[in-house]
Amino acid sequence: MSKTKETGATRRDFLKLAGTAAPAAVAAASLSGEAEAAELPVDETRIQDTAHTRAYLDSARF
Repeated sequence: MSKTKETGATRRDFLKLAGTAAPAAVAAASLSGEAEAAELPVDETRIQDTAHTRAYLDSARF
């Protein structure tokens, strides 16, 4: 059996590119110098007041 040469990008070429592009993207993101968001204070005795919890409580009302 002879294998034919496909034209264009192959799966192997894609995996080679993905293997080298992912670490480069992580390095670029870490070097961007943007500040991280500060963590909100957590009070473990109460439910956090977020848009997600408000939507849940609104949908759970009878």
